[in-house]
Amino acid sequence: MASLCSDHSFKFLLILLALNSYINFSSAGRQIAPQTNTEFIRTSCTSTSYPKLCFESLSTHASLIQTSPQLLAHAALNVTLSSAKSTSAMMVTLSKSHGLQPREVEAMQDCVEELSDTIDELRKSISEMDQINGSNFGLMINDIQTWVSAALTDESTCSDGFGGKNMNGNVKTAVRTKIVTIAHLTSNALALVNNYASLHG
Repeated sequence: MASLCSDHSFKFLLILLALNSYINFSSAGRQIAPQTNTEFIRTSCTSTSYPKLCFESLSTHASLIQTSPQLLAHAALNVTLSSAKSTSAMMVTLSKSHGLQPREVEAMQDCVEELSDTIDELRKSISEMDQINGSNFGLMINDIQTWVSAALTDESTCSDGFGGKNMNGNVKTAVRTKIVTIAHLTSNALALVNNYASLHG
């Protein structure tokens, strides 16, 4: 009798465990949708030159991007634009700081001009991405690729301006770090634009 009792208890325990596993599996299943969006971004970012930065900068927009290559490229351009604008504002403030050498002020002002061009090119790219459609897709995506490439060149020119040895080390490091980040974001955005373009090739 005791053996029968323990047998029933064991079966009951197995049923409980099975139910528990099923409940956990079901609740995990309900969470798959947002996870899929995040995984889409992670996978897409592997084709960029800076996948870690790509994922970190875009994963917070997963619910907006969902699994759309167009929205992913659009978000990458917006993130890059936001970074360029905040860095430009920082540099305008920095260029007015006391104690900078004339050479540093000049490099700063040149860089702000280059960033102004970058911001303009990114804005045009975003506007074009908003209007892109089937009939003129090739022409518009070409424009976007040209503008984003030009933005990358501007950032490189800005960074080169801080390459001299007669620059304040702290200023040089702070500025170049920011510019390099924007350049990496721009490079990633261009890769994602190219990915989107290839889907319509």
